[in-house]
Amino acid sequence: MASSEKNLSDIKVKKSKEITRSRIGIVVSEWNEQVTESLYSGAHKTLVEAGVSRSNIERVNVPGSFELSLGAQWMAKQKEVDAVICLGCVIQGETKHFDFICDAVANGITNVGLKYDKPVIFGVLTTNTLKQALDRAGGKHGNKGDEAAATALGMLTLRR
Repeated sequence: MASSEKNLSDIKVKKSKEITRSRIGIVVSEWNEQVTESLYSGAHKTLVEAGVSRSNIERVNVPGSFELSLGAQWMAKQKEVDAVICLGCVIQGETKHFDFICDAVANGITNVGLKYDKPVIFGVLTTNTLKQALDRAGGKHGNKGDEAAATALGMLTLRR
């Protein structure tokens, strides 16, 4: 279903012992900070509401979305980290740069999850405009950060 027809924040996460003990890493791109800070707020709020202790949530910033994969790898290799959420925003420009970055980030994040056998979640907006990004980062379509956090918790619950 297209996100234009769905609110990304319409999710339900059941509290469980597995969730309350989980350690979650969140890697946040500093590029398009207005968007990524909102994504982070949504993800953090969803994790806490699900019962994850604030002290079990670790955040690191990376310069841009391209660097999310390496930031995720550094977090995922920590044995105490159970899942990693990657938050970023790439907005279409006038060149092919958008395509190369989006492809590299998607593949990189996928590879980190497979390499470390942990949930590494793709919470990266890939939009045509800033308005579309803001609509999906706490605007009329909800918050992709909420969805990314719920996905991480869902995968942890599934694994256990």
